[in-house]
Amino acid sequence: MIVTPPLLQTDDPHPFGVENPEGTSAILFVSDHAGRAIPRQLGDLGLPNEELARHIGYDIGIHGVTTELARNLNAAYIFQTYSRLVIDCNRQPGKPQSIVLQSDGTVVPANVALSPDAIRQREDEILHPYQDQIDLTLRARAATGQPTVLFAMHSCTNRLRMDPRDRPWEISVIADRDWRLGTALVEVLRAETSLCIGVNEPYTVNMAMDYTVPLHAEAKGNPYVEIEIRQDLIGDAAGQAHWAQLLTRLFPMAVARSGLVVK
Repeated sequence: MIVTPPLLQTDDPHPFGVENPEGTSAILFVSDHAGRAIPRQLGDLGLPNEELARHIGYDIGIHGVTTELARNLNAAYIFQTYSRLVIDCNRQPGKPQSIVLQSDGTVVPANVALSPDAIRQREDEILHPYQDQIDLTLRARAATGQPTVLFAMHSCTNRLRMDPRDRPWEISVIADRDWRLGTALVEVLRAETSLCIGVNEPYTVNMAMDYTVPLHAEAKGNPYVEIEIRQDLIGDAAGQAHWAQLLTRLFPMAVARSGLVVK
């Protein structure tokens, strides 16, 4: 009997990270594309570093913003450590977008002609442990009566290589059927800032393809909002600190306005 060795070795990063797990805030932050690690067995996926460092590899800047937000708000934060080019943890397993053959014009050589076993390894060792941690955290909070509003944190490029139109939105608020928190946040952003605010721009929640929000929020009735911050605004430490400071003030205002958490 041939035993397939695990994809992740002892010196590879854990498939998810958790900041401030005992945080008392009602806000729970998650970030599906926070990291850009690649398992050592997969090398560089056949790509030069300048491609891995583009928006196709991870959500640039969002980890720095969300880490500071979690600390400022005493909120828990769960994040994916591996590059979305290894497996996209916000795509349903088995969908073509889960392990992409190309992204924004870039072919990913290591993802071409993968065997079913190789695909299953990435799902079992990276995607499912991350999603299971979110589920366990939500269940534990519910069991102790700790209220939860889920903030799914993302960043997006201001311009795609394959579509050179500029994206004007500095921050976008995204949801599908449940707008309890999203509507409150849009109202707060419009009242408190002069930002260019997108509503379901440049993306929407795709219930047939996305994973985190459909699985943990829409399907279970957990209140949530998905956030996109434009990457050119948070590409360095100064930008991340600025946005973290701003959202530290605004996110609790939106939660209070929504009426979802009763003190």
